[in-house]
Amino acid sequence: MKVVCVGGGPAGLYFGISMKLRNPEHDIEIYERNKPDDTFGWGIVFSDQTVDNITANDPVSAKTIVDEFIHWDLIDCHVEGKVERSGGHGFIGLGRKRFLQLLHARARELGVTLKFEQEFSLDDIDGKFGDADLIVASDGLNSKIRNSNLDVFESTIETRPNKFVWLGTHQTFRDAFTFIFEKTDHGWIWAHAYQFDDNTSTFIVETTPDVYDALGFEHMSHEESAETCRKIFEQYLDGHTLMTNSGHVRGSAWINFPAVYCDNWIKDDRVVLIGDAAHTAHFSIGSGTKLGLEDAISLAKHLNVDTTVPTALKAYQEERKIDVLRLQNSARNAMIWFENVPRYIEAFDLKQFNYSMLTRSQRVSHENLRLRDAEWLESMEQHLTTTFGVDGSKGPTPPMFLPFQLKDMKLNNRVCVSPMCMYSATDGLPDDWHLVHYGSLAKGGAALVYTEMTNISADARITPGCTGIWNDEQTEAWARITRFVHENTQAKMAIQIGHAGPKGATLEPWKWDPAILDEPLPNDQQWPLLSASDQPFDDYSPVPKAMTREDMDYVRQLHVEAVVRAVKAGFDMIEMHAAHGYLLSSFITPALNRRVDEYGGSLENRLRYPLEVCAAMRKAWPAEKPMSVRISAHDWLGAEGVTEQDSVAIAKAFIAAGADIVNVSTGQTSHQAKPQPGRMFQTPLSDLIRNEGRVPTIAVGNIYEIDHVNSIIAAGRADLVCLARPHLADPNWTLHAAAEMGYRGKGAAEPHQYFLGYRQAHTLAERARETSS
Repeated sequence: MKVVCVGGGPAGLYFGISMKLRNPEHDIEIYERNKPDDTFGWGIVFSDQTVDNITANDPVSAKTIVDEFIHWDLIDCHVEGKVERSGGHGFIGLGRKRFLQLLHARARELGVTLKFEQEFSLDDIDGKFGDADLIVASDGLNSKIRNSNLDVFESTIETRPNKFVWLGTHQTFRDAFTFIFEKTDHGWIWAHAYQFDDNTSTFIVETTPDVYDALGFEHMSHEESAETCRKIFEQYLDGHTLMTNSGHVRGSAWINFPAVYCDNWIKDDRVVLIGDAAHTAHFSIGSGTKLGLEDAISLAKHLNVDTTVPTALKAYQEERKIDVLRLQNSARNAMIWFENVPRYIEAFDLKQFNYSMLTRSQRVSHENLRLRDAEWLESMEQHLTTTFGVDGSKGPTPPMFLPFQLKDMKLNNRVCVSPMCMYSATDGLPDDWHLVHYGSLAKGGAALVYTEMTNISADARITPGCTGIWNDEQTEAWARITRFVHENTQAKMAIQIGHAGPKGATLEPWKWDPAILDEPLPNDQQWPLLSASDQPFDDYSPVPKAMTREDMDYVRQLHVEAVVRAVKAGFDMIEMHAAHGYLLSSFITPALNRRVDEYGGSLENRLRYPLEVCAAMRKAWPAEKPMSVRISAHDWLGAEGVTEQDSVAIAKAFIAAGADIVNVSTGQTSHQAKPQPGRMFQTPLSDLIRNEGRVPTIAVGNIYEIDHVNSIIAAGRADLVCLARPHLADPNWTLHAAAEMGYRGKGAAEPHQYFLGYRQAHTLAERARETSS
């Protein structure tokens, strides 16, 4: 096979090596525009896992590379002269120039043709390289091939706001990968520093756009910029200068990170993207080179099986896109964290700030930190234990079992059972099923148990099986449930009060046609629907009535009456449902609100009626008891819906209207939404609202592991954590989590009737821990 690689960076070179290893007869040519020893970076970083991957692929080149690596396990986090140090992180550094030299040597040894100082034009694909079986676009971040075919490659390129500059120094930072945060007169600026050879380190300086502008970097020469940074970080440099090798860059040496995402990597079954041409990962997790090398290995593997080139390219893309997307999601989390350093550094003490930084990608979890550095994590847990007023004399309390108080409601841990519709009521009446269901959840250890969305009228239901609280019989049925919970468990009960709006009058989900979400009831069984506008939720949904002012007054009063009944039923907390495209959400989201009066248009107008309802509910609810509001903090519809920029304003508005905490969900306001699913995928929005808006939050959304809950609480991303499906599978999830962690404190009180069962559970869990240690 004849292959031309356009671009001689690590991805292209390693692809050539990998191809020759599999079949020496391949004709591989690599064209690079620069000279062999030109490089404009400083060092690169690998994880231990990356080393394992390249060792398995090519032990010869891996050995030459590994022999020159600088290896360290520590991470230091300096904030204005104070430092937190943790270990066990397993990073490896190497100079970019040296890395390329080693790859050049190995490529030549295997017979790869390297051609330097070769400019490339798009015409070469069918002209100069017309006889090639495959063109590999390894031309990096500014890929000419990708940028000339953005539509074909379905490319999205986001220019991120922060400014950063690559510098070098002979201060080696020998002990640790080092993060330094300094506050100037104009705001925060920070450095990512790591050693990559015996006497040189990379020193990346990053800051927000406003600080960059205020410090005047835009108008400095490259040398002046480096000297200004040297003065800011002088106490960490031991008299060394900061060096620049960006003379090839016109204008400021500072750049913005371009986040590159491509849904398709193949063109005409003959051109394929690898490495930074196909995707980028923010430098704060050091995975760009890793991704490029792993692309190279995968592409070479698929091209060397008995199949056609088009089939091999599709197999390569299918295999790599999953891993790349997973890592890009983590890199995006890390990137956004650094874009918001002022948010965290002003809100947290040094220990929690360091924890937040270490777990910023959501790939490094609480227990993963324990594996890396158990002593440091225990000190963090002890710090949180003391901070939240818990007696730490017998050791630290796991974050998920720290207490939390909201108004007069005291919770013994941070775990909540999410609202989960059972669709099993008759005429809105909770029955024995609901008693057993909620009773089981309450005795399972969660501190707060939510009811399903409980509706304010028969016409407010989602389905005929939804519960309600619009009459005395329903109120007493709920009181029966809360009495059981309060008399037999330490859990508190919250009722979620709502109106389905345009999503009402549907079948129970298990009756849906698999191709139809929210399938409507047959016409003769439907009830009239209300919404902000007369827009059906989907093209097959019934058309709702756009609410008049009279309708608004009536529905507001129904919410108030539901609150009064919730008081009689003995609930500890109420939650107003203003999410997921239901009635109040239909006002907030522009996807459903097409009004042209004072209740439509701007976000302020769209919030007007939901805030009115919130205030009325708060007035009817006892002042000493807490109230929550559930919101869709993101519609996943781009500019056509609620965005994360809107979410803080929405949350703060509800707090001002009387809510005490915001339950941060997303989406479900349109079937056209394109969320970015993954574990804890909604948690960053809780983080944003809590730490930018200074609003107490509840995190929810694909949270299913003990590690998730501990990480979210310890990093300050939420005050409480809601889990749904894990509690359906295991109502005793929280108590089982306590046994797994060996925790027997006040935050995990099992029913005394089950004492023997949980004693055994703890014994078995302890044996399992001893066996695995």
